[in-house]
Amino acid sequence: MENQPLITEIQRFSVNDGPGIRTLVFLKGCPMRCSWCHNPETQKTYPEVYWKKRLCVQCGACLEPCPRDAINPPIPIKLAQEEGSSYQKIIRDRCDRCMKCVNACRYDALAVVGKRMSIDEILTEVEKDRPFYDNSGGGLTLSGGEPTMHAEFSTALLAAAKERGLHTCLDTNGFCSWETLEKVVKHADIVLFDLKHMDSAAHEQETGVKNDRILKNLWRLSKTGAEIWVRIPVVPGFNDTLEFHEAAARFLAGLPGKISRVDLLPFHNWCQDKYGWLGIDWKFKETEALEPALLEIPAEVYRKEGLPTTIGGSGFEAAEAMGA
Repeated sequence: MENQPLITEIQRFSVNDGPGIRTLVFLKGCPMRCSWCHNPETQKTYPEVYWKKRLCVQCGACLEPCPRDAINPPIPIKLAQEEGSSYQKIIRDRCDRCMKCVNACRYDALAVVGKRMSIDEILTEVEKDRPFYDNSGGGLTLSGGEPTMHAEFSTALLAAAKERGLHTCLDTNGFCSWETLEKVVKHADIVLFDLKHMDSAAHEQETGVKNDRILKNLWRLSKTGAEIWVRIPVVPGFNDTLEFHEAAARFLAGLPGKISRVDLLPFHNWCQDKYGWLGIDWKFKETEALEPALLEIPAEVYRKEGLPTTIGGSGFEAAEAMGA
């Protein structure tokens, strides 16, 4: 098997990523660079360092052990933490991620993002909530990043979960070869398939890749009879027009196989702290979260095409998904 990918988080008690109460396993590494990404820490395949300025007391303990002179000297705490401050503890283009600064920090202001876990370690953690899965119809959702970047590991993890009697979902952006996708979905009860834009140029501008492979993979996947929940992150200024939703609805309704439901996921900016912790200037930091009520009209566009549609994607919205 390939080397174990890094895990950024195992998130418990999720109700928006498949049916019932679920545990999400986030793999690190993604071939896309979505400008609005809500999990920027999952994009790169290697460990990174968070600097959480609210926890930093500017003691300077991290300065001496750094072998690359990649730590900025302490400044007054108020200056570092004030709104609009450009101060960063880590000089990212010098950092080689040796993690000596993390080991020196006594206040948890510096933290490693990404750790290796075996399949058994992951599933031992996931199974802690088995009673909740049994009562709600939940289970494991494998997410990222992008699980198909780690196809062998993802396939083995999903297969092992099925052997333990766990319900499984695969959350994918579909940007991979068909052979890879076909292999990984084999052990997924439900595929949560992201659809971001119908126009390839617009898609490439905001994600870094064209969408032709993604659309073709969705077409082929639907033909297999797999249970598919299409998830559309609705992002202001990118895909929030009725024109986009009408084109997407026509495409999904015209697929050779049935789409079980469409989830419209309103943009939010709750992830902006993560960008700050990674020293990244996020282009959407001043963009307000999208009110779910604003997606009622787009939702009707999909429902008129016979596509059960939710706003927010809750696993407990079966009646709403059917347009009731």
